[in-house]
Amino acid sequence: MRGMQQIEASTTYNTAPGTAVIVVHVFAEEKPVKLDRSVRVDLTNLGNHIGGYLIVPEHQDAAFVNTELGKYSVAVTAVGYLTARQEISVMKAQKQDVEIVIQRDPAAITLNEASGLLSKKAKKEANRALSRLRSSELPDARKHLEAAYKLAPSNADLNFLFGYLCFEEGDYKQAGNYLRTAASLSPHSAQTLTLLGRTNLEQHNYPAAQSALEQAILVDSENWLPHNLLANSYLQEKEYSKARDEAKIAVAKSARYGKSASGAAQLTLGQALLALGQIKEGVQALHAFLKQSPPANLVDQVRALITLAEKNEHASAPASQIARPPADPLMAVPEVALSMQTWRPPDIDDAKPTIEPGVACPTAQVLAGAGQRVQELVEDVTRFSAKEDLFHKSLDDSGLSTRSEIRKYDYVAAISSQRGAVMIDEYRNDIGHQTGDPDGIASTGFVMLALLFHPEMKGDFDFDCEGQGNWSGQPAWLVHFRQRHDRPNHMQTYKVAGNTYRVDLKGRAWISSDTFQIMRIEADMATPLHEIQLLSEHQIVEYGPVPFAKKNTMLWLPKNVEIYFDFRKHHYYRQYSFNDYMLFDVDVTENHKLPPGVPTSELIPSTKKDQN
Repeated sequence: MRGMQQIEASTTYNTAPGTAVIVVHVFAEEKPVKLDRSVRVDLTNLGNHIGGYLIVPEHQDAAFVNTELGKYSVAVTAVGYLTARQEISVMKAQKQDVEIVIQRDPAAITLNEASGLLSKKAKKEANRALSRLRSSELPDARKHLEAAYKLAPSNADLNFLFGYLCFEEGDYKQAGNYLRTAASLSPHSAQTLTLLGRTNLEQHNYPAAQSALEQAILVDSENWLPHNLLANSYLQEKEYSKARDEAKIAVAKSARYGKSASGAAQLTLGQALLALGQIKEGVQALHAFLKQSPPANLVDQVRALITLAEKNEHASAPASQIARPPADPLMAVPEVALSMQTWRPPDIDDAKPTIEPGVACPTAQVLAGAGQRVQELVEDVTRFSAKEDLFHKSLDDSGLSTRSEIRKYDYVAAISSQRGAVMIDEYRNDIGHQTGDPDGIASTGFVMLALLFHPEMKGDFDFDCEGQGNWSGQPAWLVHFRQRHDRPNHMQTYKVAGNTYRVDLKGRAWISSDTFQIMRIEADMATPLHEIQLLSEHQIVEYGPVPFAKKNTMLWLPKNVEIYFDFRKHHYYRQYSFNDYMLFDVDVTENHKLPPGVPTSELIPSTKKDQN
């Protein structure tokens, strides 16, 4: 490649002449255990405080190319772990490996340890508290919350509600205590982590705010608010480059949240740009803020800041003279909104991810590339096994948990192509020897949702490549799909009382821009099935690379699955995680044999069975 140097390793990296490649390897508590979740890695030049970050999927490394020589700070953040930092010196234009071991947060609690399900009485008090909170009747809300909390002090929802109540009362210290407990009980709640970060900002505890907000972004990178609050924190710490970068992301993602969100992000961005001496761009951002119906008490301050900036620009004054923000960005952030309706994400057509402007999508190439990857998977994999963990939870209309349970399975799947469709057979052995299925509902086949891109299946769908976005810091093509009514449905059915009901799907896939591997799929029911009281279903499947040393191959397989469904007047949430994958050869004898009783019946992918 012209103008670039190639650094050879097990992977070849292209980097500018005279620059280095920094590869950060993250381990969980001890080597060689790679982290089992997404991680954010920040690299900051200690000489000029300019840096960047990468969000990488589980078990993968962060590679920073075009790195100038000098001293750097590396920071690693992951949900449920303490942030780790390390300083390094980059002295030569070569590949440099950095190994960082992060430790579990001692306050974090695993699902197995999280108790505190709501009894009927506690649920009644919690719902009364919710009603009072929504009406801003804080004293009455506290009375009902205290009654519920006595019955279930380790319930994540109640700790979040208490944190919200204390925040509204202005008691940020106590709010932080409750929210930290809620975050430890439910570490994947972006709402809790974001409010915790905001609470820390109110107390000027910027390192703690950054830790919480970085974790919130790992959980929900599409929400503008944690990006904006993180930019605020960097601004207060005078890390202006980081503040600018996060504020730009917040501006891009705030468009669908309304004027107040967009304006708040522009205020943060404008002040970060001014502090960096980018006066013209900073003034433009501040004018954009003034056009977004800002709070009245900030208008005069921002106008004065614009006047000062323009005066200093003409006088060639140093940026440091206007580096201290005279307008508190938190004053522009919308008030905290209480929403417990988080039992399921929005419909796929109601959530519009950020798209890179001006990037045309090569639709035919993307569909062909994704289809080839899925076809390779079907051809390479006859049968595979894995350890499967299931977390099942039922919720009420307010989003409060009513019951939950955890199951562990030995899982085996067989893939075959038959009669113009790709089929999957599944077998599960409950390690805990529990009978039946949680709430009498069995879920099967969903792990292979990516099969809809297979050449033999994709004719059943209409596809629309929406443009280029990103997933976990990696560029990705976003492809919307919808079941065609004039084609057979090979993907999903519900079986209830011996009858089969077709479920048409619509959704969106995130497909790697360079390899065309399918990284993530979200799917919804196209229409409700009122005849069986199935009103909604939302699936999220995340895929990742799984190495098989014996076969000397790397396959992309499901790693995490989430399902939200509204069935028979109940809300259900299920989370599946898979590990310890193993491939099987069916033509030769191996030491690892399939468990007895593997079914040979053909199960349609994503089939659900109600066993009651």
